[in-house]
Amino acid sequence: MRKIDKLVIKNFLGPFVLTTLVVVFIFLLRFLMLYFDDFVGKDLGLKTFAQLFAYFSLITVPISLPLSTLLAALMSFGNLGEHTELTAIKSAGIPLGRVIMPTLVFTIFISIFSFWFNNNVTPWANLKGYSLLWDIRTTKVALNIQEGIFYREIPGYAIKVKEKLPDNETLKDVIVYNHTQRNGNKNVTVADSGRMYTMYNDHYLVFELYNGFNYSETKTNQGLNDTQFYRNGFKRNRLVFSLESFNMQKTSENQFKYHEYMKNISELKDQIDTAQIQIDQTAKTQLSYLKTMHTYQFKELPERWIVDSLTGDSTLLTIKPGAWIQEKMKLLDDSRRYEEIWTLSQSTAHSFASQLQNNHAILGSKRRTMYSADIERWHKYTYAVACLAMFIIGASLGSIIKKGGFGMPVLIAISFFILYYVMMQLADKNAKEGFIPVVVAVWIPDLILSIIGAIFISKATKDASIFDTEVYAKIWEKFLAILPKKKSPSLETSIE
Repeated sequence: MRKIDKLVIKNFLGPFVLTTLVVVFIFLLRFLMLYFDDFVGKDLGLKTFAQLFAYFSLITVPISLPLSTLLAALMSFGNLGEHTELTAIKSAGIPLGRVIMPTLVFTIFISIFSFWFNNNVTPWANLKGYSLLWDIRTTKVALNIQEGIFYREIPGYAIKVKEKLPDNETLKDVIVYNHTQRNGNKNVTVADSGRMYTMYNDHYLVFELYNGFNYSETKTNQGLNDTQFYRNGFKRNRLVFSLESFNMQKTSENQFKYHEYMKNISELKDQIDTAQIQIDQTAKTQLSYLKTMHTYQFKELPERWIVDSLTGDSTLLTIKPGAWIQEKMKLLDDSRRYEEIWTLSQSTAHSFASQLQNNHAILGSKRRTMYSADIERWHKYTYAVACLAMFIIGASLGSIIKKGGFGMPVLIAISFFILYYVMMQLADKNAKEGFIPVVVAVWIPDLILSIIGAIFISKATKDASIFDTEVYAKIWEKFLAILPKKKSPSLETSIE
């Protein structure tokens, strides 16, 4: 039995390592295509790109493990079935569950590793990777002065070159506008030719200009409109520009630590508790503010208003019928006062509704932040459980279809992974909006995959041919036999 266990483990281990590397590489290519425009034209160096790809390779490992586990299980058990090894093992009286057991134990260790990796390594890789990506995206494009176009990437200068020779150094008809004083085009240098090069390890750009003039204007203290115009000619002139702004600036990683992707489970739990306390305090503050802003008092009508002289009873003082209405109608006779009261009431109502909408938006934003942190916390567990669910599906389907290689297994694995990814995205989106409880939403994809895996494993233990077309053809024939058949009308002949 140990030899069979070694055979199954060996048959599973090779495809698992290979598919993990392939899946990580595919996700890395997706990342490269997504941010390709941010890398073009920037002289970053191989070391920077190597660090970036290393960080994002680590980031993709937790989401890659379920797919690689599914692919490896399909390929390994498909190969065993294709070479009749699985049939020989079953004929020896060994059930399928016992054959799967060693790889299942190995997958449990993969799930534990996925949980540990997602809780400890992934937050660190996210922090390093996304902070480095931000530095790359904010880095300016490398120096590239084109013919006939003003180049404004050097702070405080606008440079235009009419012609640029193939050596990328010799220039013709150069114009340099100096805007460092921010007073318009009042300092201009013109030259008929020049040479461009860098020095001190590309930290400075030098324009060596020949046969030109420098034009400048300076205001005098005599009057607002009095200016002095200067024109200086030169045979050779050097302009030196600092290229410090083109270097990649290192951003402090503390600016990215607030995001839930950069935190482990304990830090996420603290963030959720803090967010819940802030939501409760904000709701209480908003409620107390609304109560002080809109206070309504209902006063009883005074018992002594107008005395009815016809009663004759001095101890019983009542309101004369109709007197209160008459007094109020006198106030309503003034239409302008009525319109003012109505306008004030509308304005108060709109202000109250606007305040409620703003309060709702503030609380909604805080809740979405809390839900996002809670979703990220639960995904540390769900990615690990997804490895087990995917393995059960892959092992059962591999033993049923009995096909190895990268053909049918890859197609089936991608189909199930797309199903899992779509379910996860839809559930997460609804959970962030508060439509579904977070705990329910994050576990729905794993639960559905587990049910599918349980169905497939039950079919595999019974050697059910669920992918055999002849089985479905027989079922269709039986269904057609159940349907009532139409009787053909009999031909009756009559002799008149």
